[in-house]
Amino acid sequence: MGKIIAIANQKGGVGKTTTAINLAACLAADGKKVLLIDADSQANATSGLGIDPKEPEASIYECLVDDYPIKSAMQPTCIEGLNLVVSRIDLVGAELELINREQRERVLQKAIAPVVDDFDYILIDCSPSLGYIPVNALTAADSVIIPVQAEYFALEGISQLLNTIRIIKSRLNPTLEIEGFLLTMYDARLRLANQIYEELKGHFADMVFDTVIPRNIRLSEAPSHGLPAILYDPTSRGATSHMQLAKEVISKNRRKNK
Repeated sequence: MGKIIAIANQKGGVGKTTTAINLAACLAADGKKVLLIDADSQANATSGLGIDPKEPEASIYECLVDDYPIKSAMQPTCIEGLNLVVSRIDLVGAELELINREQRERVLQKAIAPVVDDFDYILIDCSPSLGYIPVNALTAADSVIIPVQAEYFALEGISQLLNTIRIIKSRLNPTLEIEGFLLTMYDARLRLANQIYEELKGHFADMVFDTVIPRNIRLSEAPSHGLPAILYDPTSRGATSHMQLAKEVISKNRRKNK
């Protein structure tokens, strides 16, 4: 049975989509079967993997609103073993469409259920909000990765997200766990970046990934070429750090399953 991991933070610009694309690609490069669900109406995970959101017949919107089978919505990507369910701008409207839906927080969970056994990992790239779609993602997920930017306001908003996770655990998904906090856009030369890492470690201890994602030009350039960093420049620090993250996720889950 595949592990479902949501990548979430209601604060924008913290590296959620970069993490989603590159972690998914590195897990697939390690031989895992991976499905990436783009659940953000900006569709950056879709374009970042070189797919035009308008081309596929169906997106995550149709899967949520029209009960379109998620298996039929999957697209192959430039990485063998990695499939994608695209997003489009019309996903914005799904929030309104779900308001009167019965068990509206479980629509994504039901959509994913038929394909869970087909993959080792299912990653969900969430939008930077705490609306119905991210709540659906957290209700469907086994765990959540929280990217945290190595900047002054980074820890702002984490308490709000943790509160949402607590509510979802108590009402909708009692087994939801925090997979880990991931420090992104890290610059070791800056004292502030090191302070934030120490602060995160102090607060959350083992819940913080050992891997940190550095600020890296090649990592920033890769999406404009429609490629994950591991294909764009495999030797770049952006690519190697995500490979390290993938190995950390795999070994963490191997230990849990023993």
